Amino acid sequence: MVQIEEIRRSFVSRLKEALAAEGIPEWGAGVRLAKMAKVTPKACSKWLNGESMPGGTKMLALAGALSVRVEWLEYGRGEMREAVTAQPVDHRIPPREFNLQDDKSYTGVLQLTARGSTGSDDDNSHVEIRGVLAFKTEWLRANRLNTKHLDVIYADGHSMEPTINGGDVLLIDESKIEPRDGQIFALQSNSKGTIVKRLVRSDFNGWIIRSDNPDKAKYGDQILSDEEINEVRIIGRVVWRGGML
Repeated sequence: MVQIEEIRRSFVSRLKEALAAEGIPEWGAGVRLAKMAKVTPKACSKWLNGESMPGGTKMLALAGALSVRVEWLEYGRGEMREAVTAQPVDHRIPPREFNLQDDKSYTGVLQLTARGSTGSDDDNSHVEIRGVLAFKTEWLRANRLNTKHLDVIYADGHSMEPTINGGDVLLIDESKIEPRDGQIFALQSNSKGTIVKRLVRSDFNGWIIRSDNPDKAKYGDQILSDEEINEVRIIGRVVWRGGML
């Protein structure tokens, strides 16, 4: 007789395989999947951790969100996906990079209205393109930064002082979504919105989301266990900041 634990483990394995096929990393998988399937992040976290399995309606929503066959996702029957058909290209998507006509030695990066909280929360429910910020093309090349993956946002708050001040301009590399000990990242939390914090590997298990501000009574650490990392999505690594000294 097949045990329920074995059924759940097999389902989790297929769910993670489908997420990987979509290019969705483990960090923040629950948050992304919840948005895609229109379910709660807590439910996705339980499914990814093998604590429970979705019912029929939610299983169908997961399969649709991940473009996989529901029979495969639920029972492991047949192939993961139906035959792939070509998708039309959406030409309405704005370019992620610009070559500045007046000076080819500079490249423009999208400047967004989004704010990364270094203090109070920012949910950035509506983000618009504010303009273009110019960077030296040679500097981008020297630092191996691809403008297709770059965005400019703004810091808001005091928790990352003295490293980052409120109002500072932040360059985010959205290709760098793997956690690195001691590096600063823009993160998306279901409970806190968009935040900018330093990630520190815990001596025990999981990660610490840390503020640089020495006032730990006000800006304390948040500890994430390895089971909780799918609830916080890494948007990208902060690779440059500009502001007053």
